[in-house]
Amino acid sequence: MEFLLIGGIGAQELILIVLVLLILFGGKKLPELMRGAGRGIREFKDAVNTATTDIESDKKPAEKKEEKAE
Repeated sequence: MEFLLIGGIGAQELILIVLVLLILFGGKKLPELMRGAGRGIREFKDAVNTATTDIESDKKPAEKKEEKAE
């Protein structure tokens, strides 16, 4: 049975990545790094959602103007 994640990364590759991170940063720094990465991803998602909402709200008035013109 083969375990694959997004992008074709298997379990062996995932274990190797975790081991390399532990060797490079140590057990004490790793949770800090993961928290920072999580915050960065969350901020990016929030920015994308805000931009999407702004674009959608800008489209709605333009669509109403087009309907009135007809």
